[in-house]
Amino acid sequence: MLRYLALAVAILFFAAPNAVAQRPNVVLIAVDDLNDWIGVLGGHPQAKTPGMDGLANQGVLFTNAHCQSPVCNPSRASLMTGLFPSTSGIYFLNPDLAESPVAQKSTLLPKRFQQEGYNVNGAGKLFHGGQSRKYWPDWRNFGGASWPRQTPKLAPFKGHPLWDWGIVPESDVDSPDYNTASWAIEQLQQPHSEPFLMGVGFSRPHVPQYASKKWFDLYPNDSLQLPKSLQDDLNDVPEYGVDITRLKHIAPTHQWVTDNDQWKPLVRSYLACVSFVDSQVQRVVEAINQSPHRDNTYIVLFSDHGFHLGEKERYAKRSLWRDSTRVPMIISGPGIKPGVCEAPVQLIDLYPTLLDLCDMKPSDKLEGHSLRPILQNPSADWKHYARCSFGPGNYAIVSRDYRYIHYNDGSEELYHSQTDEHEWKNLIGIKAHDAALAELRRQVPEERHAVLGKGSTGHQSFSATEAKWNAAK
Repeated sequence: MLRYLALAVAILFFAAPNAVAQRPNVVLIAVDDLNDWIGVLGGHPQAKTPGMDGLANQGVLFTNAHCQSPVCNPSRASLMTGLFPSTSGIYFLNPDLAESPVAQKSTLLPKRFQQEGYNVNGAGKLFHGGQSRKYWPDWRNFGGASWPRQTPKLAPFKGHPLWDWGIVPESDVDSPDYNTASWAIEQLQQPHSEPFLMGVGFSRPHVPQYASKKWFDLYPNDSLQLPKSLQDDLNDVPEYGVDITRLKHIAPTHQWVTDNDQWKPLVRSYLACVSFVDSQVQRVVEAINQSPHRDNTYIVLFSDHGFHLGEKERYAKRSLWRDSTRVPMIISGPGIKPGVCEAPVQLIDLYPTLLDLCDMKPSDKLEGHSLRPILQNPSADWKHYARCSFGPGNYAIVSRDYRYIHYNDGSEELYHSQTDEHEWKNLIGIKAHDAALAELRRQVPEERHAVLGKGSTGHQSFSATEAKWNAAK
């Protein structure tokens, strides 16, 4: 009996490391300010993105994925904590996660994987600002989103220094994103005795919209197509909705852009940046596919929010319309067959999904839902909605067929996504859509954490809009 017991212990002792080694790896690829201007999403008919298109063809492409806030900090904070902004109070570019008592109680995604025995490392923009250094273990920095800032600016816009666009640097190898990808490739070529979670954060196409000449050459100015727009598009948008996307914002106005003939240069530079960052994504994905980790690694690609390039007569993010909240999201890896999913999903779903895919115990503190059922069957029934916010009381609720926007003054917008992808016709008041509207209204959260932090563009815009609304009461 003792001999058999000793043999069983020996088998467990020697098998355990192998069992751990078989746990799946995760490579999390974050792209900053990327809207749906990639080939497989069709956001711009001329977008050239073979890298992301190739990744989509080896995994599940989510065509109706949305961020939880159209701002870098709260979007990434929500993903990493598994909490909505209305739960944590982090709505805008600050504060740090440490200043949210609710968020402090959450185990951050990289920390959870570290606790589970994963080797966790990363480079580039994963959290916002200096928080990557604080909250992502073994993190490397190869230069921020604004590097290399040009003085004087390349573009004629005299506003905020980040709002610049043009051809720079001379070579891709001089850019932070290129060096982030090179670091990831080097890591992937190494043997790993433990399963790993690797974060790869790219800064482009975030402003300043800089890319080398070869990427601009992909988009000749004389044949460049502008986004589709509608004259008087804002006529059926509530005044509150116009104000919160205009007051105290730092991006150039549509009036300035058109008066100074800068619409095409802005679109061209954005597309150039998208193709550049796509090439870096492609380098990383090819390194994974050529590595010994290929068959045991999940690849998750996402953007933190979308971006306007003249749609709704605005630029940048910070709106609750589709151009600002819809994001590319692709998941590939062991057991995932190529497919397309149209269900309304969210970045907040990624944390519980990765726990599920890696066979970790789920957490009841996470407010998202595991996507595993629709990764296995993209057409499976999905009863959840996507929710995005820009300050308490301002919400977009997205279903398969509709986008509903509720503003803090009680005004509303409703768009039918299947017949009005550009959101040109506000359906509020049209009786045929009342049943859908009632259901979407029920998804607006009643509990709303107070705004934390102060001073950012989002804070200022929200405060200015609220002040104008309160004065008009």
